[in-house]
Amino acid sequence: MKAAATTIITTMTTRMTDAARDIYRLSAWLSPAFPVGAYTYSSGLEYAVEAGLVRDAASLQDWLDGLFRFGSGAIDSAFFCLAHRAAPDEDALADCLDWADAMRPTPELLLESASQGEAFLKTVKTAWPHDGIDRLVALAAEKGRKPAYAVAVGAVCRIHGLALETALTAFLHAVAANLISAAVRAVPLGQTDGQRVTAALEPVLAETAIAAQAQSLETLGAATPVADWVSVQHETQHTRLFRS
Repeated sequence: MKAAATTIITTMTTRMTDAARDIYRLSAWLSPAFPVGAYTYSSGLEYAVEAGLVRDAASLQDWLDGLFRFGSGAIDSAFFCLAHRAAPDEDALADCLDWADAMRPTPELLLESASQGEAFLKTVKTAWPHDGIDRLVALAAEKGRKPAYAVAVGAVCRIHGLALETALTAFLHAVAANLISAAVRAVPLGQTDGQRVTAALEPVLAETAIAAQAQSLETLGAATPVADWVSVQHETQHTRLFRS
């Protein structure tokens, strides 16, 4: 006679570690699938390609190296840090909102940052609700500003308790990856070339992150006039794939 089979079902409550939770949220928030429309922007890179300033993997790497050391990448990483520190202080956060707009040299770059910041807050407020996010949304509305993307992500990371260094590294990678993706389509480049540039930028982004953490509103500045020029030229570029 066969023994009756017995199935025992054990119910367990599983909880992520804090580190795993942070990785999960950053992977979601900074994924190309997160609905901020990042794929529609190139930060003027599209015109740099048309003008022959970016034409292959080597020139793309040089272009992005300059942006992250001296241009918009450096500015955005600094605002990410400032917003992360300011999140509990509404007055300091209000200053970040104002200055982040003031530091955009062209209308297209302002649109790129503000549109993504607004979309990011709208989605994260719904999917990962928090009273601190509600206050940030209300503060932006009170000031009549759409929050800059770097400010929105930096503040939300602090509100949800994500460590600055980890969150900033993920943010910088996401910004770089989006620009590399734009170049892969616009130049065009092969996917492997895109990954070579991603790998080569690793020490550059590490240096950018370190420098950003030492910045204050009084020390912010950029020195990439050609990047600003291509953004201006992109506004009237005849054939465009990207909004900036």
